[in-house]
Amino acid sequence: MGVHDDCKLKFLELKAKRTYHFIVFKIEEKQKQVIVEKLGEPTDSNEAFTSSLPADECRYAVYDFDFVTDENCQKSRIIFIAWSPDTSKVRSKMGLDVIRSRAT
Repeated sequence: MGVHDDCKLKFLELKAKRTYHFIVFKIEEKQKQVIVEKLGEPTDSNEAFTSSLPADECRYAVYDFDFVTDENCQKSRIIFIAWSPDTSKVRSKMGLDVIRSRAT
């Protein structure tokens, strides 16, 4: 299973330039590779992110999470999310596990 070059490029843009609020990836079965499915604009809400995750298919995403600490400092963390709903197919979940093991 490969990862399309665009996935790496978009992730680096999110990480370095904060060009996107989130990136949703999916496994393209025919090409046997991971591709970018959706790019969240910096102004997109959390609801835009959650609505981009299908109810019956696996995805994974990176999310630029902004928060304020107890000391009132603005912080940001990039979070890796593996989306695997109970209603998704077993084969899809297995593919997600393969990608997760390579990414960590």
